Amino acid sequence: MNRTPVTSSNVASVGYDPNTMTLEVEFRNGSVYQYFDVPETVYQDLMSASSVGTYLNQNIKGSYRYAQV
Repeated sequence: MNRTPVTSSNVASVGYDPNTMTLEVEFRNGSVYQYFDVPETVYQDLMSASSVGTYLNQNIKGSYRYAQV
């Protein structure tokens, strides 16, 4: 999955596959997580958030199934 670099102290890049509704997040420590069944609007809101890390913590972590890749 192609990821787009983001400006964040904790997140390095974010990718999204609209066909599978999978959000992929690469953290600055090198770990990569996939979050499943994420609506495209949530991805768009994440990418336009003033703080990617804060949006991720408040709206994605704990709300969607995930797996470390």
